[in-house]
Amino acid sequence: MVSLGPAGQDPNWGRIIMAIGKANVNLIPNKLSIKFGSFNIVEKGQLSNSYNEIEVAEYMKDEKIDITVDLNVGKKNFTAYTMDLTRKYIEINSNYRS
Repeated sequence: MVSLGPAGQDPNWGRIIMAIGKANVNLIPNKLSIKFGSFNIVEKGQLSNSYNEIEVAEYMKDEKIDITVDLNVGKKNFTAYTMDLTRKYIEINSNYRS
């Protein structure tokens, strides 16, 4: 689980999947699960049928957001805490959508 602030406010789950791929972890795509708070984003490697970008974008405006990535390949876990991204990072990365 990662706790983030509201700087980007963009539910860009594609970037999370890209980061998982770059992390060189044992990934079985059809086991991947991603949640933003209580919102299911990816279930069993597929975009969730219940995914509603407008609802999730609204959640992203909260002071604290939780992102849960479950590879479903073991029983270890960790929590990482971070803060808002820099204004320059947001400027560079807000000019496109994946």
